[in-house]
Amino acid sequence: MISEKIRTAQGMKGARRATGIPCAGTAAQGAHSMPSLPIHPPDPEVPEKPTRRRFSAEYKLDILRQADSSRSSGEIGALLRREGLYSSHLTTWRRQREAGMLSGLSPKQRGRKASRHPLQPEMDRLRKENRRLQKRLKKAELIIDIQKKISQMLGIPLKNPELEEDD
Repeated sequence: MISEKIRTAQGMKGARRATGIPCAGTAAQGAHSMPSLPIHPPDPEVPEKPTRRRFSAEYKLDILRQADSSRSSGEIGALLRREGLYSSHLTTWRRQREAGMLSGLSPKQRGRKASRHPLQPEMDRLRKENRRLQKRLKKAELIIDIQKKISQMLGIPLKNPELEEDD
C-alpha cells in the first residue's frame, strides 16, 4: 500500500491524475504517457432558466422498444447514458404504455387547464346584459317612486294602469 503511494508520487508508469493530465515523471517515459491537452476551465455562465426537456410519443416508444429488446442490464444502462435519460423515465413510460395511454406518452401542456364550456361566451354575454337591465330597472323604479311622491305632494291623482287595460 505504501509502496504504491511512493510509486505514484514518483510518477511511475500508469500513474495519472484524475484530471487526465499526466504526472511530471510520466512525460519522460515517452510512448506510455498521455499527450498533454490544453486545459480549458469550465464555462461559469449558467443559463437564467433551464429549459425543460420534452419527449415526443414516437421517441418514448422508440426508447421503450430499444430497452425491451436489450438482453442485459448493461445494455439498458448504456442506452440511458447515451440518451441522457433516467431509469424512472422508462418506468413512467412503461406504465403509461401499459395503461393504454399512447396519447399520455406525448408531452402535456403545462399550467392551468383551459376548461371553457362551448356556450361560455354566450353565457357571459347574457349575464352582462342581465346586470345592465337590472341597473336600468332600479333606475326606473326609483323614478316611479319619486313621481308617486311628487303627485301625492301636489295632490294629483295617478291613474291605475290595471284599470286602463280593462277598457
